[in-house]
Amino acid sequence: MGHWALTIPGGGAGWLGVTEQGGYYDASVMWGGGSVVPTASVFIEDDTLYVVRLNEVQRRDADGKVVRTQHFPELLQGQIVGRRIDFTLHRPNTNGRGIRRDTFSGVRQPDLPPAPDLKTLKFGPPIELFNGRDLTGWRLTSPHQRNGWRAKNGVLLNDPVQEEDKPRISYGNLRTDREFEDFNLKLETMVGPDGNSGIYLRGIYEVQVADSYGRAPNSHGMGGIYSRIAPTANPSKPPGEWQTFDITLADRHVTVILNGQTIIDNQPLLGCTGGALWSDPLRPGPIYLQGDHTSVSYRNLVLRPVLK
Repeated sequence: MGHWALTIPGGGAGWLGVTEQGGYYDASVMWGGGSVVPTASVFIEDDTLYVVRLNEVQRRDADGKVVRTQHFPELLQGQIVGRRIDFTLHRPNTNGRGIRRDTFSGVRQPDLPPAPDLKTLKFGPPIELFNGRDLTGWRLTSPHQRNGWRAKNGVLLNDPVQEEDKPRISYGNLRTDREFEDFNLKLETMVGPDGNSGIYLRGIYEVQVADSYGRAPNSHGMGGIYSRIAPTANPSKPPGEWQTFDITLADRHVTVILNGQTIIDNQPLLGCTGGALWSDPLRPGPIYLQGDHTSVSYRNLVLRPVLK
């Protein structure tokens, strides 16, 4: 039925996919951050699309103990006009009194092109994204967050230190000033125990960087396209060791080679992932590195643009 690139209330990136199979409609949604998740229900009347999400709310007592979990339905009512959809979000207040209403919009994504023949791709000259000395060519995705990034001995380091018994500090993600279309990206990364970061392609598709050593491959583990595409294998090294990525983004398809092994082979990207800068799959974008979770290191970041 279509994939929709959304700009949700507040300006964040979202995505909605609607399918029809066996006489039923199904839908999945990505709402700003986190994973792509199934909706509770979806139905259509004439040119209006209705989507129901469930918002889980935990009720706690005076000591903070969860005493009850409730699910509040949120109704997305979308009016379809050509390739555009205009939504009204009906959201009940969690105290049970009153309903809030927000409006937002989306655009039907163009159909996915066929998978490209990677053997015929031609690349431009290599671009060194990081000079090894300072953060020239990089900036935070949000200037209002704390910068935990620095350059040291040819390594791009992120160290989001939290102060004990102090409010949590919001650290920023780091993006290139330059923006790109299709490309091949090679880099090395290192995470510590339980480390968590990510490499965003065009600023919208996250290749997960995480301590996944010895674990079964999944879309939230090292090398997965976060919550969308699971790797076929997990050749991750132990935490504290340098690991290599070789990533190709072409015609909205992605190939990921981790430590010399192909773990995602020219697979389609249905839409943006959580934390995307925007939802438009055709817009050029930066490389951005997730820095709001744990410490992480990167080095030897080299990009070669695909020549059209």
